[in-house]
Amino acid sequence: MRSFDLSPLFHTSVGFDRLNRMLDTANRGEDRTQNYPPYDIEKLDENAYRIVMAVAGFGEDDIDLTQHENALTITGKAQEAEKDAAKILHRGIARRGFERRFELADYIRVAGATMENGMLHVDLVREVPEEMKPRRIEIQSSNVLEHKAA
Repeated sequence: MRSFDLSPLFHTSVGFDRLNRMLDTANRGEDRTQNYPPYDIEKLDENAYRIVMAVAGFGEDDIDLTQHENALTITGKAQEAEKDAAKILHRGIARRGFERRFELADYIRVAGATMENGMLHVDLVREVPEEMKPRRIEIQSSNVLEHKAA
């Protein structure tokens, strides 16, 4: 019998409501060993999340964020070496291009993104439509009028 390790799915998902889609993604055989760039997923409150990604060496113009349906894609363009730059003796800061994909749960949208000190902050919010939220229905007492025989 074949066993499946689902742990790679959970660290790239926010909301965890789309298990079926995540299983399809896992079966595609994508390379799950890529660990660049490192990131954290934070839950700020009941309906707010944040993805924090370490993108040292990239500027705001080098990073592209795209949300399509329930997928968020963060892409970093590879930095090209400047001809007049000083000769680098040791390159410890990776400047290679990357693409990270995150599966988002229903009704989660990207609220904004900021970059500070080499860290990209992507804020996510869950906005459930009013018609999808549970609502309390009051039970009205009925006033039944009795018909008197005349």
